[in-house]
Amino acid sequence: MPTPLPKPHSPSCDRNRDPILAVLRPHLAERRRVLEIGSGTGQHAVYFAQAMPWLTWQCSDVADHLPGIGQWLDGAALPNTPAPIALDVRGTWPGSRFDAVFSANTLHIMGWPEVETLFARLPDVLETEATLAVYGPFNYGGAYTSESNREFDAWLKARDPASAIRDFEAVDALARGIGLRLVDDVEMPANNRTLVWRRDRATT
Repeated sequence: MPTPLPKPHSPSCDRNRDPILAVLRPHLAERRRVLEIGSGTGQHAVYFAQAMPWLTWQCSDVADHLPGIGQWLDGAALPNTPAPIALDVRGTWPGSRFDAVFSANTLHIMGWPEVETLFARLPDVLETEATLAVYGPFNYGGAYTSESNREFDAWLKARDPASAIRDFEAVDALARGIGLRLVDDVEMPANNRTLVWRRDRATT
């Protein structure tokens, strides 16, 4: 039998999960189905689904990441975490709809055209009244919020020139373009933010 792959683990998920949960809990109190875009290791999904059992938490990521996510989901054996699904923002999206979408540490990894595609495709999966929450580093007014973010951005671009910390204003413009309005912008540890938008029936 082949040797099973080691269970993936991200130390940053352990560090940031409680601050993110504190932001998500009130905003998702009336939501029921969450699509997580870019679930990574699956650690966030297990932690958040266990803490918010009223939610069905649907993981998604590129196909290569699904086995690792499955290890976390299988180990937790929660009733509200269905099997992860393949989702590449440039490819096929799920046919069902969700009343919330969450994504962490993805926008600065994607190229800007992929970020634009992500927001352009969100209306295909969002219910009429829905919440979008995004966690990660952002620039404001074209400026870094810390020296560590400046260094991180240089590291990102050296690794992949298409990657970069995104400008909040540009991302918010994409969100507003699909009928979302910003309802929260919360400072997080390690110079990150959690941004929350809502789409209300009156704005669709």
